[in-house]
Amino acid sequence: MSKSKKKKFTPIQQEFQDFAKDLTPKRPVLKNCFRAFIVGGSICILGQLLQWFFIKYFNFTEKTAGDPAVAVLIILSIILTGLGVFDHIGQWAGAGTAIPITGFANTMASAAIEHRTEGYVLGVGGNMFKLSGAVIVYGTVAAFFVAIITLIIRGLGGI
Repeated sequence: MSKSKKKKFTPIQQEFQDFAKDLTPKRPVLKNCFRAFIVGGSICILGQLLQWFFIKYFNFTEKTAGDPAVAVLIILSIILTGLGVFDHIGQWAGAGTAIPITGFANTMASAAIEHRTEGYVLGVGGNMFKLSGAVIVYGTVAAFFVAIITLIIRGLGGI
């Protein structure tokens, strides 16, 4: 915010702001980044191992082995969410569990579990996309703009 738009505090308000700032715990940014890296990397490694497993033992190609690997990651994420384990991992790892597919599955499953008492249609169906709806919308909008940019670049003789 520019200095001209900042609110001017009275001396008592400024004193309170300073007091609140002193009491606010400092965030361990480096530790949080390390935890996110470890958990996010572990999820990615698990995905790669699953992909390798489907290639080696089920004769999938490299191109087609990703689909069942992603399905297994989704199922594991939903099971761990249902058992309450994913929440503990998420609290410890922070953004590390927000890897798109597992984080998305967790969001959907959490909303479904939370609203199941309201019924399947109005509870689960109506509220399942509350949190994950934004991911769908912004993912679709981002994909649209990437497609437009790709078409423009290809039209100019680029790619």
